[in-house]
Amino acid sequence: MTTFVDRVELHVAAGNGGHGCASVHREKFKPLGGPDGGNGGRGGDVILVVDQDVTTLLDYHHHPHRKATNGQPGAGDNREGKNGKDLILPVPDGTVVLDKNGEVLADLVGQGTTFVAGRGGRGGLGNAALASARRKAPGFALLGEPGESRDIVLELKTVADVALVGYPSAGKSSLISVLSAARPKIADYPFTTLVPNLGVVTAGATVYTIADVPGLIPGASQGKGLGLEFLRHVERCEVLVHVLDTATLESDRDPVSDLDVIEEELSQYGGLENRPRVVVLNKVDIPDGKDLADMIRPDLEERGYRVFEVSAVAHQGLKELSYALADIVAKARAAKPVQEATRIVIRPKAVDDTGFTVTQEGEGFFRVRGEKPERWVRQTDFNNDEAVGYLADRLNRLGVEAALLKAGARAMDGVAIGPEDNAVVFDWEPTVTAGAEMLGRRGEDHRFEAPRPAAQRRRDRDAERDEAAQEYDGFRPF
Repeated sequence: MTTFVDRVELHVAAGNGGHGCASVHREKFKPLGGPDGGNGGRGGDVILVVDQDVTTLLDYHHHPHRKATNGQPGAGDNREGKNGKDLILPVPDGTVVLDKNGEVLADLVGQGTTFVAGRGGRGGLGNAALASARRKAPGFALLGEPGESRDIVLELKTVADVALVGYPSAGKSSLISVLSAARPKIADYPFTTLVPNLGVVTAGATVYTIADVPGLIPGASQGKGLGLEFLRHVERCEVLVHVLDTATLESDRDPVSDLDVIEEELSQYGGLENRPRVVVLNKVDIPDGKDLADMIRPDLEERGYRVFEVSAVAHQGLKELSYALADIVAKARAAKPVQEATRIVIRPKAVDDTGFTVTQEGEGFFRVRGEKPERWVRQTDFNNDEAVGYLADRLNRLGVEAALLKAGARAMDGVAIGPEDNAVVFDWEPTVTAGAEMLGRRGEDHRFEAPRPAAQRRRDRDAERDEAAQEYDGFRPF
């Protein structure tokens, strides 16, 4: 059964925002006490968090669909809906987040590092929040905004200082088991190691981590064997250690050709040219292995490699190797620039930035794109004429109608607001009122100003009295 997974495709969905409530306060002697609809709650976010206790992506391999909770709708009496709960997804240190096109979205390194994979939708405003001096009792509320949904790819790249690379059965697992407290599976057949193993080595004052990368073979960079699956675990390592088997039983192999093959695969993978290399001639406790090591060592040193002869079984040469690796790691750490605290950069929008664009996409068809117009459309209940009128009012104040006129739009031209796959399309009529405007001018609510019968009768009597008074003032006896 698979216990280690280092690449998964994850489908995340943030919570939807709760709908706002359209309600009118009612109590004894106050049948129309004013709007009191509460706002909807915010949808929960999907957040990736680095957790040192997590070492594999196996859980997401078995359960790739993750969704945060939705926000609750608002209610009357100015009660706001409950916010959705954020969904926290722990991931191993060194996880890289990519989109479906392979673009890197985040590189999560370090305990507690977070990345918001999906943002929850905003809650809709209730009619209490939409009331104004001109719109005293809105008969509508805004809908909650849908949460963000997308597919992402998680790739785990082991965070280690030293990587042991080499052919299968070269002795990498045995070497890491004697250098550290790691206990990988060790056997006398190829591909014993199927997952990267990590160990911690202490050499003097330096403590570093060492990774045993599963065996590489010719064609690994093109996906042959286990190479392509685990070559990514070498990327973060500061030192590459070639473990060469000097006592191989295969007649068509020798340590030098093994080194050339592995170097060719690393070169094909790319990005590892500047990493320092160390060569370890393993299994020198065997007489034939010692003789072969003495034979090829001068050739390797001429190439510029630092060569160490060791035996994991007999514990020969391990101290010298561990201190040499510690020295290289310490120098690499000292050469790294000091990381400064992340600065918060605020980039205000330009004064002339309208926040939307209007483009013509054919004869008599225009498309409006922008964060505000698209969000307003998503939050509009198109079954409510007053809500549609409110949307028209907001778009007009933002300048969309003026921009359409400037772009050459004419009455009955098609206008789409939003992306191609999810847009609202309508026939544009700039002079036609809609919904709320039927009650009066755009943005006004004249229901409270409608004449009442009793008041009208009083006004009629006052008018008759004023007319009679005028006639009396105009009468002059002879």
